[in-house]
Amino acid sequence: MPVYAIVKKSIAAFLLLFCLNSQAAEHFYIDNASISKRGNGYSLNATIHYPLSPRVIEALENGVPITFLQHFRLSEPFPVIGAYLPWDWRETHWSTVISYQLRYHALSEQYILLAMDTDKRRNFPSLNSALDTLGKIEQLTLPPKHDINPDTTLLEIQSELDIHALPTPMRPGALISDKWQIASPWVTASWP
Repeated sequence: MPVYAIVKKSIAAFLLLFCLNSQAAEHFYIDNASISKRGNGYSLNATIHYPLSPRVIEALENGVPITFLQHFRLSEPFPVIGAYLPWDWRETHWSTVISYQLRYHALSEQYILLAMDTDKRRNFPSLNSALDTLGKIEQLTLPPKHDINPDTTLLEIQSELDIHALPTPMRPGALISDKWQIASPWVTASWP
């Protein structure tokens, strides 16, 4: 077989493996983000789906705690140059981050979900049930101190893995690997 045919087949095989590897990256995604009127204020309901890569699941099952961040921001866009240009600037009225840590306890074969802000712990028999509970945002109260105009105000949500919370020896590899760079895009919640 001529050398150019071997090189051609090798390049084709490399490109095929590269394409398959780039499609294997997982991303979190957010569904049903909606705001409802609650008394004198508003509350948020949403569902976040957490498909984890096999590498993250392997680390979790080997005792590495995995930290999830849920970002929320309340902002109001206003045009920078004029009403006819598509650029706008956002004034952020409120933003917060809620952190959760997920661990696997090998002796009891339970997954432990810890709310980092409140130290509330919950145990789950399976990874799927822990991730389902983590992804349910129900009646999250928006801060009442801000004047909210549903016509102009945006509430955006995003979730990601906190790579910087990993043990120090794992961080360099996680920072350059797409298996650990899992996040959702920012999603805008709908007003009532």
